Amino acid sequence: MNKHLLALLAGLFSTSAWADALTGEVEKQPMNIPAIIMFFLFVAATLYITYWAARKNTTASDFYTAGGGISGFKNGLAIAGDYMSAASFLGISAMVYTTGYDGLIYSTGFLVGWPIVLFLIAERLRNLGKFTFADVAAYRLKQTPVRLFAASGTLLVVMIYLIAQVVGAGKLIQLLFGMNYIWAVLIVGVLMVMYVLFGGMLATTWVQIIKAVLLLSGATFMAFMVLKIADFSPEIMFKKATEVHEKGTSIMSPGGLVKNPIDALSLGVALMFGTAGLPHILMRFFTVKDAKQARKSVFVATGFIGYFYILTFIIGFGAIMLLTKDPQFFETVVKDGVEVTQIIGGTNMAAVHLSNAVGGNIFLGFISAVAFATILAVVAGLTLSGASAVSHDLYASVIMKGKARPHDEMRISRLTTLVLGVLAIILGVAFENQNVAFMVGLAFALAASANFPILFLSMFWKNLTTRGAVVGGFSGLIAATVLIVLGPTVWVSVLHNDAPIFPYGNPALFTIPLTFIVAWLVSVTDTSERAKLDKAGFQAQYVRSMTGIGASGAAQH
Repeated sequence: MNKHLLALLAGLFSTSAWADALTGEVEKQPMNIPAIIMFFLFVAATLYITYWAARKNTTASDFYTAGGGISGFKNGLAIAGDYMSAASFLGISAMVYTTGYDGLIYSTGFLVGWPIVLFLIAERLRNLGKFTFADVAAYRLKQTPVRLFAASGTLLVVMIYLIAQVVGAGKLIQLLFGMNYIWAVLIVGVLMVMYVLFGGMLATTWVQIIKAVLLLSGATFMAFMVLKIADFSPEIMFKKATEVHEKGTSIMSPGGLVKNPIDALSLGVALMFGTAGLPHILMRFFTVKDAKQARKSVFVATGFIGYFYILTFIIGFGAIMLLTKDPQFFETVVKDGVEVTQIIGGTNMAAVHLSNAVGGNIFLGFISAVAFATILAVVAGLTLSGASAVSHDLYASVIMKGKARPHDEMRISRLTTLVLGVLAIILGVAFENQNVAFMVGLAFALAASANFPILFLSMFWKNLTTRGAVVGGFSGLIAATVLIVLGPTVWVSVLHNDAPIFPYGNPALFTIPLTFIVAWLVSVTDTSERAKLDKAGFQAQYVRSMTGIGASGAAQH
């Protein structure tokens, strides 16, 4: 990257940079031309896919689940593309870059949830559902209250996850074009809305597949080059990293990121069970034709995701080894009246700078475009999931009592997409300086606290009642949200209070058991007529979930 761009980036956060962006002065500065060319090529290609998909979207099933016609392998690759987000590529490599060994907690945590999805959820979900996981949770329970809870949980998870992706994308475009962060976030928001508004699940799926292939290829090359410099010896790589890192050999010890056993355990639990509660991931199982393809999807996705997380660990240590002593990747900024030297664009950009160190400007352009593709693919899936929660779960099933016309449901979905786009832009600006992997960890905590317990109980426990599901689910959702706000992430980092009220960064260890206990307690004490109906419907649900009888038609409505 040339030095003119570095000098320009040094003033990105100042008010003068905002004025320059408005007057067009920034555009006169030298930019990374290869990166920008590849960026525009990718955007053009994905917009064409969106145009192609828009012509095929004739029904609600086409819009939400691509008509249920995606093969298991393609869907597995798309799930991997959906899951390998900005948090994975930019955030985890940044965590390894700053804390060393402890960054592996996130890599491992994000992966270990997949066996749970494979063995407990995928097949039953496909056999029972239609468009969203609320279809499964509400299968034998009273529709209105359960769908209200499911939609609330989905929207909260989607918004926190969206913030993380938008922050990552904003930083990336800021680095790439030398423009103000707010304008960068605005560009991301507009493109995100366009993909979902016109292309639906079909366009989103193909964007995710293309992005997964590109990301795996780019990350493989980066890891190969890092290992080549270290003579293909992890021991030499770790030795070189500890020699240049300011913390020395302590980066090879646990405890740098998570300071106490409660936080470590809570984070691990959130990442493990959160995967099985993420609405935009669960939604992907409705895009295949049957349960066999759903299982194949998870198997393929797990293989690709596991391989990718090994690469992020190598990339993180490679960034320590190759960037730490190279002044071209650093800038001096003034924070609270003190001059601080930091990596340009913040630690979230460590992987992007490493691509420049191992492959020069051309490869930097490729990785920048791929990282942006990564973010767009994920935000498209998230936005689609949030839109379907409002249009399918709230509007069609709760407000219209299942009598909504498909045309009206699609209109509500597109309106929701616009609203989510605006909210993502506003919150992306507010959370500018948060580490994106940590933000996603909070989304996992919400999904693990609310969505997963109720989904699990609805499929496996015959005594769950509507009242138990709703009270239990909302108690977990509210408790997790409140504890996140009162914890260090929001209370200290965002609201700038001196000390958090809730001392732990992740509440999942407390809120997951709370949801199970409240749902169990309320269900076993529920003697209403509705409770008897809920329990009586379990046998039919169990047969359907295990055999898939009637499921093929459900996906084609």
